[in-house]
Amino acid sequence: MAIHSAPGRRRTLSQIYQYVAENFPFYKKSKAGWQNSIRHNLSLNDCFKKVPRDEDDPGNYWTLDPNCEKMFDNGNFRRRRKRR
Repeated sequence: MAIHSAPGRRRTLSQIYQYVAENFPFYKKSKAGWQNSIRHNLSLNDCFKKVPRDEDDPGNYWTLDPNCEKMFDNGNFRRRRKRR
């Protein structure tokens, strides 16, 4: 949701944390590992891609893989199970 709603459909990790804390009050008060879960999911889920920022701005953006964009149509942000 954070990436999908961003201009240019990309955000830094800290921008994603900020979005979650602002839009889901539970996470604003709780510091119990939710940020680790976000990092873990961004890194392991093939739908998320890390894109380097400009040379004068170190770090990365996270964006959605274009092949996965349709997965989030109609506001459905739940991961679909893979068929066997």
